[in-house]
Amino acid sequence: MASRARVRAPELIGKGGWLNTGNKDLTLSDLRGRIVVLDFWTFCCVNCLHVLDELRELEEKHRDTVVIIGVHSPKFVHEAEHQAVVDAVERYGVEHPVLDDPELATWKQYAVRAWPTLVVIDPEGYVVAQHAGEGHAHAIATLVEELAAEHEAKGTLRRGDGPYVPPEPVATDLRFPGKAVRLPGGGFLVSDTTRHQLVELAEDGERVLRRIGSGERGLTPDTFNEPQGLALLPDGKVAVADTVNHALRVFDPASGTLETVAGTGKQWWQGSPTSGPAREVALSSPWDLAWWQDRLWIAMAGVHQLWTYDPATGTVEVAAGTTNEGLVDGPAAEAWFAQPSGLAAAADRLWIADSETSAVRWVEPAEDGYVIRTAVGTGLFDFGHRDGAAGQALLQHPLGVTALPDGSVAIADTYNHALRRYDPASGEVTTLATDLREPSDAVLVDDDIVVVESARHRLTRLRLPEEAVRVEAVAHRTQRAATEVSPGALRLEVVFQAPAGQKLDTRYGPSTRLLVSATPPELLADGAGAGTDLGRELVLADGVTEGVLHVSAMAASCDDDPDIEYPACHVHQQDWGVPVTVTEDGVARLGLVLAGLDA
Repeated sequence: MASRARVRAPELIGKGGWLNTGNKDLTLSDLRGRIVVLDFWTFCCVNCLHVLDELRELEEKHRDTVVIIGVHSPKFVHEAEHQAVVDAVERYGVEHPVLDDPELATWKQYAVRAWPTLVVIDPEGYVVAQHAGEGHAHAIATLVEELAAEHEAKGTLRRGDGPYVPPEPVATDLRFPGKAVRLPGGGFLVSDTTRHQLVELAEDGERVLRRIGSGERGLTPDTFNEPQGLALLPDGKVAVADTVNHALRVFDPASGTLETVAGTGKQWWQGSPTSGPAREVALSSPWDLAWWQDRLWIAMAGVHQLWTYDPATGTVEVAAGTTNEGLVDGPAAEAWFAQPSGLAAAADRLWIADSETSAVRWVEPAEDGYVIRTAVGTGLFDFGHRDGAAGQALLQHPLGVTALPDGSVAIADTYNHALRRYDPASGEVTTLATDLREPSDAVLVDDDIVVVESARHRLTRLRLPEEAVRVEAVAHRTQRAATEVSPGALRLEVVFQAPAGQKLDTRYGPSTRLLVSATPPELLADGAGAGTDLGRELVLADGVTEGVLHVSAMAASCDDDPDIEYPACHVHQQDWGVPVTVTEDGVARLGLVLAGLDA
């Protein structure tokens, strides 16, 4: 193997303690002799959820040599609550030890800058690789095999069972339900996300009438994989966002049949088709659905876009969003979203819960297509619980929206454990109810609203109040240490080292892409925009002393063997939001690791 920099791995420290270990605290010395993969994640982040699924095969195949450790590193205040992490570990089927690090102690020790980040530690306790973003499972699998062979020969590899101890199962009718829809007969269909099923409930929202799906992960006529959004179609059938299968399914309540109508079962990557026959186009974590303007609209959380599916033609296409993550309004093709996770159709607009920007937005028809507007929310870093004028109101990672008869919209303000309301007529945001544990959706039933309390594993019926609940205003900003940079020129370098046995794929042009922007935009005097070089000279503007650099990088690599006629190729991509402070003694180079180690 090629020689690597010998960097001793820092100890694993987290104030929240350990999960999935049978109440045992782990240290790196306990793991000596094993290959350790640290997964720095936070449960709000859809890219982190993608990586959890990417790692499942590695975890199973190399169970006797590899130990995966999740290091939960929160973005939102709610994610720093220990019980919320416990819930998330069960919700997403995490089957390895997790360190709850609410104060980002281990994140800082490993100089992590992005969710998700993977760090590989060899059996002797040295860091040998770091990867940011998605698409690195193949590279890590190759590295694991190399490390296993090397340390087997040295006598430093220790095989055996890992430290994972599964939690005791809990008996409830629902387990972390995601979304619900009211059926024409008066009952409810609920996506029982963690159990990979749909559940039909009676009109009381409690009595189980039937379960749809075997409860195993899969993409067959009897399986789902963490289903979320549901939408009633004009013909009485129900469309299902089968999120981790990256597919759309249609369930017929009358016959009980389940049909896949869109998606290939594989995740969409940059460069893949964005329109065409629905079963031939890949999707990416569809999270919610709504029937509007004679189409099924899809909140495509995995790529920060809205798509549509047309049952008449059997086709899908992108309807809004560029795949860049952020909050930018305007013509649909130019708008930016950040994990759109909830949709609700009204007569003249389609409401959107844009979760990572803690925003409520909407789509409305325009002369030449559609336009995107924002009702509440300012961007990726500001959130809280504050009512009042929409321009200064705050939400915290909302996952659901529900159109109300008076033209307003109810908001499942998930991480605030609240039901909120935005009234376009008054421009005001109010709180309708509190003490709802991670509400993720709501369904209107006459004068009541039925809320999906995801972390209480139930539907909760509320009477819509005539007067809003008053709460004390709280504002937050994502807490990450700012990087001190020097004024003027700043060299940006995204580090990418192709995995062993691979090379950059240049058969069809440049294999790398770099997109740079800033908040506020005035932070950058030069260097913003798209390009193909992973290094770039930025110029910071005079007079702007702080802000956030938004960096999006992508690299494609393929097998480096001339004898392989059709080499396997892999896309690696990541978005960073790097807070910076301009100081005279700051650094003149900003290095971000996509894959490899930064020298």
